[in-house]
Amino acid sequence: MRSLPVRRSPEPTAPHPASHPDRQVKAIRLGPRSIAALALISAIGVVAFGWPLLAESSSGLAHSSDAPWLFAVLLPLLLAVVVATIADTGLDAKAIAMLGVLAAAGAALRPLGAGTAGIEPMFFLMVLSGRVLGPGFGFVLGSVSMFASALLTGGVGPWMPFQMLSMGWVAMGAGLLPGPHRLRGRRELLLLAGYGAVASVLYGTIMNLQGWPYIGGLATGVSFVPGDALPENLARFVAYCLATSLGWDLPRAVVTVVLTLALGGTVLKALRRATRRAAFEAPVTFDASKP
Repeated sequence: MRSLPVRRSPEPTAPHPASHPDRQVKAIRLGPRSIAALALISAIGVVAFGWPLLAESSSGLAHSSDAPWLFAVLLPLLLAVVVATIADTGLDAKAIAMLGVLAAAGAALRPLGAGTAGIEPMFFLMVLSGRVLGPGFGFVLGSVSMFASALLTGGVGPWMPFQMLSMGWVAMGAGLLPGPHRLRGRRELLLLAGYGAVASVLYGTIMNLQGWPYIGGLATGVSFVPGDALPENLARFVAYCLATSLGWDLPRAVVTVVLTLALGGTVLKALRRATRRAAFEAPVTFDASKP
């Protein structure tokens, strides 16, 4: 009796990343060393921004003496994040190309408003890019974009590493927002617009904290008093922000919200289409039948 051939059903395979076009693609996957480097520089950044509030009045530290040292320390650490990422996960040519294009676009957008009245269209691109490409890529992109824009506009100075770190936090935070794989459409744009508004104001506030303790000649109600109680100095700092930078921070937030709601859908689709074509997460296979 002749036996009939048995047809075997194909074994189930894991879905390819490209089969889910709306999922968040992480061009840079943060491994243990990358996370450690990122946590280290973030901790040092917090100390660099906030140490004047905790310093003793007799310390004798001034902006002219500490800023160059902070510049020398923070910038190598920022670059170390990129190096640790390359060593830990392998930053391939496609990710480097994407990073170069977006960093160039961000650097070109920043001078359009030249910081006038807080008009800085760079923020909305950093938020959208971090959302699509993940927190690791977002941090590196924000830092590199701010560095490139400083070279482009001649804004190199002791404040630059603080700007790089702050913008890296902004883009990284966008990559950590909830619903990266399922939240789409109007709800996602509203989420990104709200985050962009908050991040724009916080960016200005943090940068105020970097320079406020060293500005002399201010009125007593808004000036920093070395060695004074922390709550009293914080109250003066809030008054300083309301009296000086809020006129820049709020317009920056408004511009970010408007651009996100008006152009966010198109930009998000373009970024996700580019990441699908790049196939960052596609597994590498070798065909043994070909030489």
